[in-house]
Amino acid sequence: AYLAQGRHLMLTLQGCPSHLLDDEVFLHDLCVRAAQATGAQVLQSMSHHFTPQGVTSLILLAESHASIHTYPEVGTAFWDCFTCGWECIPERSVEVLVEGLGAETVQWECITRGDGAEYAPIPDSGEG
Repeated sequence: AYLAQGRHLMLTLQGCPSHLLDDEVFLHDLCVRAAQATGAQVLQSMSHHFTPQGVTSLILLAESHASIHTYPEVGTAFWDCFTCGWECIPERSVEVLVEGLGAETVQWECITRGDGAEYAPIPDSGEG
């Protein structure tokens, strides 16, 4: 029987240059690359620039979804990446985002989700 299972990465990036966190085109492209780095298939993507500042980008994956929300005024971004099953590895998006955004401080957690599952080990889970 098929079990609904997956990994959910929650990443907080701080100390990022505000101009990068307010650049919708840059962030959109970075998020697509970060999602692809997990091994996921990007189906669609969209983003929105807020007034006076900040961006949200959403990436629809065949395996589920990823998103970023930025706060340029305080140099912070939040990234969530959920992938169903065990083929994709959300943790692979961390390096892409840290390097792309020049984050000074990074905190992350990756949890397993699902019912009745014997979960595969998650590489390097915890704070990165």
